[in-house]
Amino acid sequence: MKLLPIGHVESPLIDRAQAPKQGDEGTPESWLVFAPEYARAMRELGAGQDVLVLTWLDRADRSVLAVHPRSDPDRPETGVFSTRSPDRPNPIGLHRVRILAVDGLKVRVGDLEALDGTPIVDVKPVLGTER
Repeated sequence: MKLLPIGHVESPLIDRAQAPKQGDEGTPESWLVFAPEYARAMRELGAGQDVLVLTWLDRADRSVLAVHPRSDPDRPETGVFSTRSPDRPNPIGLHRVRILAVDGLKVRVGDLEALDGTPIVDVKPVLGTER
């Protein structure tokens, strides 16, 4: 299996411990920056759209199989496949974001809790739902 990044995240979030755990928990606006060879793939993206951004959580611990949800030791240990923990065998991040603006190869988004420099793996439209 070969996974190639199509871009990266530019965000003021640099410290995992200080970052919101979910996108709707006070995240700052950030940018999806695409590599030039993917310009055609992003042409129909526009302000106001909701999209799913898949990222590679490159700072995750891939050996973790169970966590206390939200890092709360009072919550029972739970297998990572039943949580949104970034620490997991294949640390793929799934983020529903709102596109705020498009500027060339950069897309400004809201509600993205990914850290600065996080590789982007894919972007997909949200289908059949209203936000």
